[in-house]
Amino acid sequence: MSDLNKIPVTVITGFLGAGKTTLIRHLMQNPQGKRLAVLVNEFGTVGVDGDILKSCADENCPAENIVELANGCICCTVADDFIPTIEALMALPERPDHILIETSGLALPKPLLKAFDWPAIRSRITVDGVIALADAEAVAAGRFAPDVDAVQAQREADDSIDHETPLSEVFEDQISCADIVLLSKADLAGEAGLAAARAAIEAEAPRKLPILAMEEGRIDPAVILGLNAAAEDDLDARPSHHDGHDDHEHDDFDTVVIDLPEVANPEALQAAIVRLAREQNILRVKGYVAVTGKPMRMLVQAVGTRIRAQYDKPWGDTPRASKLVVIGEHDDVDPAAIRAVLLPETVGA
Repeated sequence: MSDLNKIPVTVITGFLGAGKTTLIRHLMQNPQGKRLAVLVNEFGTVGVDGDILKSCADENCPAENIVELANGCICCTVADDFIPTIEALMALPERPDHILIETSGLALPKPLLKAFDWPAIRSRITVDGVIALADAEAVAAGRFAPDVDAVQAQREADDSIDHETPLSEVFEDQISCADIVLLSKADLAGEAGLAAARAAIEAEAPRKLPILAMEEGRIDPAVILGLNAAAEDDLDARPSHHDGHDDHEHDDFDTVVIDLPEVANPEALQAAIVRLAREQNILRVKGYVAVTGKPMRMLVQAVGTRIRAQYDKPWGDTPRASKLVVIGEHDDVDPAAIRAVLLPETVGA
């Protein structure tokens, strides 16, 4: 089968809360005449992003074309999950013109690219490109692009600091694997922040990369689709901290699902989520909440202390069940301590 007949796949990677789902929603709404399919991989057993995308399904990307893998990183479960899912998408009655893969925020993209070399699918699909999203405000603050001299100064001041954090390794691997980097939340970063973020990413990138600013996931699809990168054949140009390893571990991170009763005071709940970020170093909180007296469910998305909460659709016949997925580095995830912060805030007036 020639490359022209292969289904192109765009891998969309990026750290937790960088805006991957928002970007995919924009692509679904602006498909450029293409029939799309979407594979969403989340860290943890309860998926939120897949449900968000299915609520946006239409004739260009119907609900049956949106598949969610919410239990394990697809780059670690290739044979069991990824290959069968890709084969199922290719076997749809109407074959998709383009497949979008949203990786987990904790995923390393290079092991996933290696999966495209599997004989079962190699002749039928190709990686059109890898798009890495980076939160411009966070990168500008130096959270995932530490200055070597500054790190050395910290080491000299604190004997306990002797290596980079797992978060910075994930960030660097995502940038190293990318064909294009999108700086999300550009409006929050401002011009100075965008300049700082670009400089930080250029310092980490193994080669010159296009770095484009973006707000609310809005970008011309023609800029990021149709790259024809054949990334599966270009692995040597995409270095990783894990090169030479047969697999990688996600033991650095953990997740817990918190079931809540109906929430009488959503503002108090949001304040509790901010406490988790400040006091327990929680990285990410997302999920749906049933608010007392409200017929619509509240979608909660938090990255650190930054929270977005909105009523996205009526509960309808769906049980009014509140669930929040909480993600952090392994040593910071204490389920009992997390529940102690969240549960008292759900019943107050």
